[in-house]
Amino acid sequence: MSERGFLAFLVVDGALAGCVYALVALVFVVVYKASRMMNFAVGEWVTFAARLVAYGTHGLGLGLAGGLGVGCAGMAALAVAFNATVVRRLIGRPLISLIMVTIGLGTLMRGAAALVFAGVPADLPRAVVLDPLVIAGVPLSPNRLVAAVIAVVSIAVLGGFFNGTRTGLALRAVAGDQQVAMAVGIDLRRYFAITWVVAGVLSVLAGTLWTVVSGGGFGLPLLGFKVFPIVIVGGLDSILGTVVGALVVGVVESLAAGYVDPVAGSGFSQVSAYLVLVAALLLRPHGLFGHRDIRRL
Repeated sequence: MSERGFLAFLVVDGALAGCVYALVALVFVVVYKASRMMNFAVGEWVTFAARLVAYGTHGLGLGLAGGLGVGCAGMAALAVAFNATVVRRLIGRPLISLIMVTIGLGTLMRGAAALVFAGVPADLPRAVVLDPLVIAGVPLSPNRLVAAVIAVVSIAVLGGFFNGTRTGLALRAVAGDQQVAMAVGIDLRRYFAITWVVAGVLSVLAGTLWTVVSGGGFGLPLLGFKVFPIVIVGGLDSILGTVVGALVVGVVESLAAGYVDPVAGSGFSQVSAYLVLVAALLLRPHGLFGHRDIRRL
């Protein structure tokens, strides 16, 4: 492969990975966008969702489609239970309380997954088993391509949900000012429950796609750590910014893996996202598409 072809391969491969990163990051963004609550258990949510899908696929013998149904039902039930037992009690409480609760939830989910799904394979069958596609001299993985298309469609549907439905409008109103939203008759408990259910379904899609693309469940908990550079680069409450930030991180990681890692041999690609994060904080602290929070004192 020529030098130009190798560069094109790295850029395209990084962009395809970035599409899946964006779906994972939206698990964080959806909760923050609707409730201003920071979910620091994103990696555990995605991991638990993927293990539920694997349980439905292998443990119950339902196949991948049935496993997705089990995963969505399980994560929706978990989201409703978490909202009813924890989130409702913390409405109006300090932000640090919400952060600590999500960290504790992540620890609980990590331990529960190891016990509940012991002996169940974590891998999932690949939807497409084909030789690499070669387009304009650039080899592409069919599985990554399919995963990227599904991720893009899911992101478009989510954007339409927030911007084109009454429920999405209500969620944005809740995010803007909870007191005003309550004054006009919006039920915060109901819409917080909807928010967490949406996050649960996104976790199922993101965890399944990453597991299929990577060939196994390895790295899913660590995948959650990539969320924070992405959402800060793009803007904490911006869906478009999340997509752009994920593509930037994906391409930077791919270029670092292709050009820096073979020379340095130090796994620089694994920390390159955080260098992007530092640069974003220095140049544009509120993100590419974020909004400055200006308050008059």
